[in-house]
Amino acid sequence: MGLNDGEYAEIVKTLGRDPNIVEIGMYAVMWSEHCGYKYSRPVLRLFKKYQEAMDTGAVENAGVIDIGDNIGIVMKMESHNHPSAVEPFQGAATGVGGILRDIFTMGARPIANLNSLRFGPLDADARTRYLFEHVVGGISHYGNCVGVPTVGGEIYFHPSYTGNPLVNAMSAGIVPLDKIASAAGAGVGNPVMFMGSATGRDGIHGATFASVELGPDSESKRPNVQMGDPFQEKLLIEATLEALATGYVVGIQDMGAAGLTCSTTEMSAKAGLGMTIDVRKVPLREATMTPYEIMLSESQERMLAVIEKGHEDEVAAVFHKWGLNAVVVGEVTDTGRVVILDNGVVAADVPSKSLTDDCPTYTLAASEPTYISEVQGADLTSFPEPASYTDALLTLLGTPSIASKRWVYDQYDSMVQTQTTVLPGDADAAVIRIRETNKAIALTTDCNPRYCYLDPYIGAQIAVAEAARNLSCVGATPLAVTDCLNFANPEKADNFWTFRRAVEGLADACEALGTPVISGNVSFYNETPERAIFPTPTIGMVGLIEESEKRLTLGFKANGDKIFLLSLGEATLGGSEYLAAIHNLEVGKPPALDLSSERAVQTFVREAISLGLLQSAHDLSDGGLAVALAECCFSAERGAEVSAPADARLLFGERTASILLSAAPERVDALLTLATTHHLDLDELGAVGGTRLTVRHGDTTVIDAEVKALQRRFEDAIPNLLAAGAV
Repeated sequence: MGLNDGEYAEIVKTLGRDPNIVEIGMYAVMWSEHCGYKYSRPVLRLFKKYQEAMDTGAVENAGVIDIGDNIGIVMKMESHNHPSAVEPFQGAATGVGGILRDIFTMGARPIANLNSLRFGPLDADARTRYLFEHVVGGISHYGNCVGVPTVGGEIYFHPSYTGNPLVNAMSAGIVPLDKIASAAGAGVGNPVMFMGSATGRDGIHGATFASVELGPDSESKRPNVQMGDPFQEKLLIEATLEALATGYVVGIQDMGAAGLTCSTTEMSAKAGLGMTIDVRKVPLREATMTPYEIMLSESQERMLAVIEKGHEDEVAAVFHKWGLNAVVVGEVTDTGRVVILDNGVVAADVPSKSLTDDCPTYTLAASEPTYISEVQGADLTSFPEPASYTDALLTLLGTPSIASKRWVYDQYDSMVQTQTTVLPGDADAAVIRIRETNKAIALTTDCNPRYCYLDPYIGAQIAVAEAARNLSCVGATPLAVTDCLNFANPEKADNFWTFRRAVEGLADACEALGTPVISGNVSFYNETPERAIFPTPTIGMVGLIEESEKRLTLGFKANGDKIFLLSLGEATLGGSEYLAAIHNLEVGKPPALDLSSERAVQTFVREAISLGLLQSAHDLSDGGLAVALAECCFSAERGAEVSAPADARLLFGERTASILLSAAPERVDALLTLATTHHLDLDELGAVGGTRLTVRHGDTTVIDAEVKALQRRFEDAIPNLLAAGAV
């Protein structure tokens, strides 16, 4: 169950007696790291918004950001890593279902899904390819069927994720700010209602499974993985939003990790009250289920709500109309205790706050990993120039982490709800129009795990900066962050040091860029007996475009357009995809980051987009300038002729605070004038035109290739690897 001797003794002290099996199970899941954040909570207080929410008891199912006109954007990101490692289709599918429930439980209509995925190399083994294909299949199945567009995300491939993939699901919704639903179970005597699908034996102890390392016996944990039904979820979305509109729902929470245990105890604790429920009134798929199984089941598509007394029939009628269960299973009490009955017989009796607020927290030992000084001290000055820059570019474009993810996103319905105005692959961020306004929101996810491996503090800051840059490149002002902090076993001192440094980096970067962390998730124990994952603090970010028609994409638009590089960051080969793919090395320091430079570059680009001065904008990231140029050529199969940096190797160097721009000739003077007012220099690299990408270094042509040939390598890389593995 994951409890240690000291925790068991604390339970005995709290209850004044030995707990029974149901009570032990309830404490085990609520005091797991997955639910209780007993190792991470002290560090997460570095996030100011999170600290304020904890101190005031305002932590809800998801975070809300105000975009004006009484409109709130609700967003959150969560992990479903361990379930996806043992049952990838259902693990990924229920990750989507769970994050959606966090959104509409707040009273928000979900309008967009994103995902951030990590796998081992596709050419490593059949199991890795199986995980990749079935995770994508599970995401597309659930998202497409439930009718919420999957509009963006990212995918990385690296040996550290072999056997332990990362499946981070993000969702966003829209809600009137005066209609946000509460999770507090208030009102003594109010009925407690169970709504949605019946309860089964799937998912029992899913929370504790997520709080241990994967091992040789992990395949036996398949019963810990929930089974999802997206059609039921679609009904549940509509029924829940309609029920909330009645005004009779006092508090509501979904049954995610820890199921009924989590919803009963957290709703009670938040209201400072108690709750009594009878498990025999809970709709069951199997009549022989025990109270232990009912309280710990993580069956999907279920909600618990406190209803204003005397109006339970009206609320139940809404759910019945949609063909869903809606049953009163108990009532709110003034005892401060959660009492579980089994046909009137007490099966558990615990103080609600003892499972939530009183979850023990630990300050773990932390020490810098020995590898840090070794990799950061590597000499990167003596690497030879590539024998062929064109071949090096082709290699990078065919590297799965850089290559087109079309094979993935073509399986996702990105247009359902008809609000998506920038499709996957067309820009650095997704753009969703807000109906009945002229506003749009932009959404992105980001994290370069190699940077975080080399320097978790700087790597985490770069994740925030790049996410903000992605939004700025489509014309959106970055507003807020949700995160999914994926790390290895925190009980090992070097892993906990890495986690703490990454959170410090995130907190400092979010403060500097004005993008508070408003929600998120921690996922520890992401390691197998063979290896730990690279530290992966994934950032999800939302931004606002006040005039939706002024969004911008990354592709070059017209022959003759001038190409500029706006860069306040220095290119480096340290931690680059070039160094890993060409030289099989992951050493050096990540690109240097100056957050004031990031603000300056992004502010300028947003203003230039708003004034209509740009044809395209694309941030420099993995693969550096050469890859960014190629990607800008692909959209309309337009070529370009440009000049290389003084050190041609830095065509593949990576940098921060850098954006590749294009502008129509008649707009160039105005663009340069604007740059001058911002005290910025634009380097004119060349022009759009022809069918080839040509890069000159002085009098020498270092890259020269047909755009179609480059694009074929880019588009075919992942399908070819999958096809080769199938043979």
